[in-house]
Amino acid sequence: MSSLFGAVAALVVAVVVGTSSSVSVSAFTPSTITISRAMMHHPTSITTTSLRLSDTINNPLADMSDERKSNLFQSLLRDLQIEGVPLLGCDANQVSTLNAAIWTTMAELSDNHEAQRVCLIMEAIPTSALLAFAEDFTVLKTQVRLMEYLPELKRFSISVLGKGLGPALLIETEERADDEEKSAVTSLKAMESAFDKDKTITALKSFIGRVVVGLEACPYTKSVDLSAVGLEQRGITPGPIGYRYSPTTDACMAMSMFWNCICEMMSTPEVNLSSIMLSLPGIGMGATREAHNRFAAVVELMGRYLCLFRGDGAFGLVHFHPAYDRSIIHPLAKPSYGHLPPMSWLRPILKMGGHGDKAEILTDDELALSNFQRRAPHTAINILRMTQVNAAAGSKSIVDLDLGDGRTEKASGITLYTRNTLRMAEMGRDALQTAVDAEVAMQN
Repeated sequence: MSSLFGAVAALVVAVVVGTSSSVSVSAFTPSTITISRAMMHHPTSITTTSLRLSDTINNPLADMSDERKSNLFQSLLRDLQIEGVPLLGCDANQVSTLNAAIWTTMAELSDNHEAQRVCLIMEAIPTSALLAFAEDFTVLKTQVRLMEYLPELKRFSISVLGKGLGPALLIETEERADDEEKSAVTSLKAMESAFDKDKTITALKSFIGRVVVGLEACPYTKSVDLSAVGLEQRGITPGPIGYRYSPTTDACMAMSMFWNCICEMMSTPEVNLSSIMLSLPGIGMGATREAHNRFAAVVELMGRYLCLFRGDGAFGLVHFHPAYDRSIIHPLAKPSYGHLPPMSWLRPILKMGGHGDKAEILTDDELALSNFQRRAPHTAINILRMTQVNAAAGSKSIVDLDLGDGRTEKASGITLYTRNTLRMAEMGRDALQTAVDAEVAMQN
């Protein structure tokens, strides 16, 4: 465990109990009981549902004195120490650094085939926030649709020490006993060395220059290095785009990278860092359905835990993949955080955007070409500041979209999605796919 947290620049961690030093990060407010499932992506519709945690469970600690809780907590820590379980004191004091610490720990454990246990002690984090994380992770492991493509998470168990006696998470892994599984993990790990950071980022910049800037898929990005241009009158200062990269093939390390990017953006003024493009070429490699499902599961995991602590109010996400296909992103007919609108919404969007004729004339295949605005040469996540997203969208951007089947949904970005859909259809599949293939080849 000596290398644990070595790559986490946003955290100061020590392998001692009770380490305490300040992390100067202004954070979004943690949701201690409610998971806010905000489905709004940049920019589409808003649908929010809530899942109540902890408040429905009888709390056996409710009548226990603080002194009694403290004594029991210290006793549990001593027991773990006797058993040889590492006790890691972490000075995380916001939900961003909390998540970075958890997922970096899990990434370290994921590298090892043996069964392991680690206790993370976070004195500055409310126990209720730790309970929310642990409970949601337990729910996640029951969701077959996701877990099929997040196999590395199956061996993990996460619980709050003593069911909430104190601010400590117990993270455990089962042994990888199957030789075939060990071999598969080892093979994937070996593939990471084949990725070239410079070539990967160069290919991504080519895509951004071609689609985001050249085709004006985002009208406020005028170059591959500068975003939020043209929003000065709305109180937004343009700033540089940060390109971040990891060759990892592991979902835990991908989550660690994502949360460290969130920490970086929260601690850096927007004039110095407007947004981040995170390249993850080892996640969902290739253009197969399996690769796409892997990509979709990992980015859904990112959005899930950002929303768990209401981080969607501070950051927007935009997801990219070389075989991006909105028609197989869950949910099919509802908004999905970070993704394009459902394919079934495109004709209603065109009609509301003043192109009813195109809505009638264009074929389903032509409308599906809108996917190419998200077909980057590898898996990438654009992390945006919601202050910029809201300024770009405007105060009256959310409208009632008539879906034509008796349903009306709240939607945003009508003008942008109308323009992008028409431009992709005009260019045609051959030209669009040729460009994607060329950018993929740039990475080799």
